[in-house]
Amino acid sequence: MTKRSDWWRGAVIYQIYPRSFQDDNGDGVGDLKGVTRRLSHVASLGVDAIWLSPFFTSPQADMGYDVSDYCNVDPMFGTLADFDAMMAEAHRLGLKVIIDQVISHTSDKHPWFIESRKSRENPKADWYVWADPKPDGTAPTNWLSVFGGPAWEWDGVRKQYYMHNFLASQPDLNFHNPEVQQAVLDAARFWLERGVDGFRLDTANYYFHDAKLRDNPPLSEDGAFGLDAPDVNPYGMQEHLFDKTQPENIGFLKRLRGVLDAYDDRATVGEVGDGARSLATVAAYTEGGDKLNMCYTFDLLGPDFSAAHIRKSVEGFFEAVTDGWVCWAFSNHDVERHVSRFMDDEEERERVAKLAITLLSALKGSICLYQGEELGLPEAELSYEDLRDPYGIRFWPAFKGRDGCRTPMVWETGRSHAGFSQADKPWLPVPYEHAVLAVDAQEADAHSVLAHYRATLAFRKSQPTLLDGDMTFLDAPDGLLAFTRESHGKRLLFVFNTTHKPATFPIRGLRKKFTLLPLPGFVPELSEEGVELEPLDAFCAALG
Repeated sequence: MTKRSDWWRGAVIYQIYPRSFQDDNGDGVGDLKGVTRRLSHVASLGVDAIWLSPFFTSPQADMGYDVSDYCNVDPMFGTLADFDAMMAEAHRLGLKVIIDQVISHTSDKHPWFIESRKSRENPKADWYVWADPKPDGTAPTNWLSVFGGPAWEWDGVRKQYYMHNFLASQPDLNFHNPEVQQAVLDAARFWLERGVDGFRLDTANYYFHDAKLRDNPPLSEDGAFGLDAPDVNPYGMQEHLFDKTQPENIGFLKRLRGVLDAYDDRATVGEVGDGARSLATVAAYTEGGDKLNMCYTFDLLGPDFSAAHIRKSVEGFFEAVTDGWVCWAFSNHDVERHVSRFMDDEEERERVAKLAITLLSALKGSICLYQGEELGLPEAELSYEDLRDPYGIRFWPAFKGRDGCRTPMVWETGRSHAGFSQADKPWLPVPYEHAVLAVDAQEADAHSVLAHYRATLAFRKSQPTLLDGDMTFLDAPDGLLAFTRESHGKRLLFVFNTTHKPATFPIRGLRKKFTLLPLPGFVPELSEEGVELEPLDAFCAALG
């Protein structure tokens, strides 16, 4: 088989959250050896790559997104040898390996920051964003932290504030300093030399800040309130013109692309959270073939599963991004699991899970799955005492944080913590509602959500049109999402009923050239009026 240098185009990527995937050493926390042990399950789904969330040395204030050594493995997760063994097994199974690069900020325990805060004259004094207070002692700007409160923390040694977009223990690197850029690019080379196939770039639009330290204006009336903790976090009340998404970011992304292009078949996917500007930002970051290969936004990570919203999001992307690429997802480690967001009640859980993966697989773009969604796992309900996420702890009870989507993967019914760990108490509890949905229980059920994922991803691979075909939306009755995918001399029609009531899709103008194709898990009926769809139903047809 010929190798594709653009293997990422149309790829299915499976996100592994190492803390919660498989605990191999019995300490209650997942690790790299555990990941290696369970990779055969991932490969059995028919995905193309894994995205491994952070496993680097870290104090774990933000679950590893506060890095203190970019070129080593935290002992909690194992060793570099364990990483190499994991990657070798992934490659043996035909899986590409993408790892997180969290380079907008470090931990305050990183040696760079420890040196930087010692004085204003040391060699790394300008490696972080330091600024003098205003004459009244207050912070240099009105910028806010995503995790609550000001984005500035006072340091008594330097007698200055330092900037942090997230926790105070996550100081922002100063990308205006060329030495900082070189240091993070060297860290990227370290992993490329070990053979990783690409990077997921955390908060890819947060690297640069406004060098003039101008205040952000209030959010305009037509702006969208921030997705993060949408009604409890003042962060969403500002127009973030100066604390992120600065024009200098383009030049750095080109430098990063130059590093990856020195290696064969590498890829990047950037996380872009930029409110109403997200699509324009993605366009700037992916166009021209000299920056990122693809990005994902938060458009489909909210509560709206309506046909109108999905069409608006997808059309909006392809109108804004003419020669870039997108990676779609309904769930990840930062948002409530999508079956809980989309279903009206528990009886709909399986139906929603099956429809969502079928719809996702039919969209133009690459797709990203989050561990456990192939089991139809709902959001876990946790008590305050069980929380580990600083974001949730900060805004409880108005916002419960991200722990509910990060609970351990469930593998075996009847075993302690559903086979995740032999520890007395894992780092987060395993809900009973999850344990009964474990992999081994679903393996024995040909109609399970797990079986549907495998069948749907196999269908996607069997249709080259779904990897790179053009996408055109069609007019449809309210609540129905209809579009065609076309390439290789083949034209496929997809229709999805995202409502909770029956609907009919008329095919009078298509009847002579219309052939229903078997779509895993869905069996619609033809009538004189058209195709009859049950609630949360779908069909696919070949058009002659």
